Amino acid sequence: MANDMELIGNWNYPTAIRFGAGRISELPDACRVLGMERPLLVTDPGLAGLPMIANAIADCRSAGLGCDLFADVQGNPVAANVDAGVGAYRAGDHDGVIAFGGGSALDVGKAVALMVGQTRPIWDFEDREDWFTRVNVDGMAPVVAVPTTSGTGSEVGRASVITDERDHTKKIIFHPRMLPALVIADPELTLGLPPNITAAVGMDALSHNLEAFCSPFYHPLAQGVALEGMRLVKEWLPLACQQGGSVTARAHMMAASTMGASAFQKGLGAMHAMSHPCGAVLNTHHGLTNAVVMPYVLVFNRSAIDERMTALARYLDLPQPSFQAVLDWVLALRKEIGIPADLAALGVTDDHIGQLAEMAAVDPSAGSNPIPLTVENLTALFQNAVHGRIG
Repeated sequence: MANDMELIGNWNYPTAIRFGAGRISELPDACRVLGMERPLLVTDPGLAGLPMIANAIADCRSAGLGCDLFADVQGNPVAANVDAGVGAYRAGDHDGVIAFGGGSALDVGKAVALMVGQTRPIWDFEDREDWFTRVNVDGMAPVVAVPTTSGTGSEVGRASVITDERDHTKKIIFHPRMLPALVIADPELTLGLPPNITAAVGMDALSHNLEAFCSPFYHPLAQGVALEGMRLVKEWLPLACQQGGSVTARAHMMAASTMGASAFQKGLGAMHAMSHPCGAVLNTHHGLTNAVVMPYVLVFNRSAIDERMTALARYLDLPQPSFQAVLDWVLALRKEIGIPADLAALGVTDDHIGQLAEMAAVDPSAGSNPIPLTVENLTALFQNAVHGRIG
């Protein structure tokens, strides 16, 4: 077993990552490397009052950087959050963004860095066809990403998920240059996460790796990353929930999160297609929703992934390797870390199913599910997930 001293490194997959405990001290240097003199630190209200944010700003200012704070970010961010961030960026004459926090803060930070140099509305850069070519690349600001949870992996993503309040849909805003140029992945920043949030974001990391692994598209690099990412979750998520002060467990989960987001360029699937509309309509926690629907989606996809799940079970060293072994492991893990059994526990009712199924069918994640998704089969999937019918 690796000791804590070995859990440190400088990686370049898919971007420059400074990984290891205590490396948040390198934030001023990271800003300097990207040419920032007046960074805007974007985070959420929950983090804004914590010492880690105050310390980060103080360190930047002590290094001569004109660092200011923006924290008008909600759990499922909307365009108004991005607009407000752009306003703060321009008002402070900033020259770069520190995206600091969980997935919502990271997504808003990246979107602010995109939009500060654009004249079109944000929806013109949705991940459709070649819409990313509309971006004025010269106007984009550099980004240092600092994750404080281990789930979304947004620090290594080329997109932001923003809710369009006009139709209550989550839309993916994309440009290759939205990938942060530098990441500081310091697992000590996650030590304060309570067990329920650790569980939810950890299952989000698992869902990214698992759906990427199941995606039918050809990408052997992502396939290998996803496989090891799932092993790290198996070995370390329960400990991270039970012993939140374990830097070793936190470090491995932070790596698993980054791996999941690196792998899902291969595709996602029904877990995310179902989770996105739940978050947009009912404001459910994204990672928690993925965790709840996970076994239902696995059973739905079984005919297309049976052989692959057997291989996964072998890699995870599960007894009697098979699809059933993976399903049993997922169910046991959910129970151990306190994940609800069904969507009803998250406030989803039969009355929501029609709207959610229609939204899930056109979600960007739907196209890479191993079995083609329709309104009809998604309706059945939601019904099973609401009423706890796994199969």
